[in-house]
Amino acid sequence: MKTKRYSTEQIISIQKEAESGMPVKELCRKYGMSDASLYNWKANYGGMAASEARRLKELEQSDPV
Repeated sequence: MKTKRYSTEQIISIQKEAESGMPVKELCRKYGMSDASLYNWKANYGGMAASEARRLKELEQSDPV
């Protein structure tokens, strides 16, 4: 299985840069990723703070189902 290249906190900080007005192409070039990754992250983590993402991850790991 392929490992993750970016942590949740890094993904959220990249999303914040995108929201601040930095062009998508520049972000992709700066971090070495595809624009599809950025849009997928936006769908999953859009509007989320780093603390909320950590809490969500803890809840998912503690869920016995």
